[in-house]
Amino acid sequence: MSNTNALTRTGTLRRLVVATDGTDASAGAVRTGVALAKAHAARLIGLSIALDNPEYSTLVPNLQEAAERNAREALKSFIDAAGPGVETVTRDATDPVQGIAAAAAELNADLIVMGRQNKGALGRLLVGHTTAGVIGASATPVLVVPRAARLWEKRVLLATDGSSYSQAAAAAAGRVAAQTGLPVSVVSVVTTSHNDARRKEAERAVAAALAQLRGLGLQAEGEVAEGRPDEAIVRAAESAGADLIVLGSRGRTGLSKVLMGSVAERVIGHAACPVLVVKP
Repeated sequence: MSNTNALTRTGTLRRLVVATDGTDASAGAVRTGVALAKAHAARLIGLSIALDNPEYSTLVPNLQEAAERNAREALKSFIDAAGPGVETVTRDATDPVQGIAAAAAELNADLIVMGRQNKGALGRLLVGHTTAGVIGASATPVLVVPRAARLWEKRVLLATDGSSYSQAAAAAAGRVAAQTGLPVSVVSVVTTSHNDARRKEAERAVAAALAQLRGLGLQAEGEVAEGRPDEAIVRAAESAGADLIVLGSRGRTGLSKVLMGSVAERVIGHAACPVLVVKP
């Protein structure tokens, strides 16, 4: 899949879709999406999905009307944050993942902004089925925003392993940082089981990303960290004071372009800051 998205090419945002269900989990996405659209003078669109259940719609009177009413209700907090007259869209769909992905494609969105589910069963931090699914299904970059997070203003953290996904992430990180004038920290992670060849690959991945970022005139520093990849990435972001993490949806061992990689999912689930996930 060739990434012709404006976010990766130029760092500019022309059309930004905030997908919201109206719950507290979407609060950070709404706040950040509105601020990001203002910063880029981008077209801002609020999106809510009216879930269509054909199996029950014939049994329950006015079921679809109620779903559409709920979808409009879910957009109220977005309208309150963005101001009167902001553009909103509702879409009927049997699956919210496909509904959001299809709407973003139809609207030619440069970015989808979504919230992150809070702690679920057994206290495990989850990305949320819908958010994870949209990241896997959509070609559009997805910005996942925790409830308390805000628009970045300090530093960008790029996680790379040298894969094509990471190269796309490096392009996006560079363009975003160039637009905001922020410095970038680069991290590639190895584990204790990795051999010298893999460690050399990590060093080359960092060096390549640094060359790319510095070629854009950005202040950039990098390191190879050791540990469990998701934990090391989150730790590197916290240590550097980064308030945006950029990474690819899958890494070197990714086998599918449909699913999101486990490292990306865990980073999103544990990071306190927004995480931008991109595809090649």
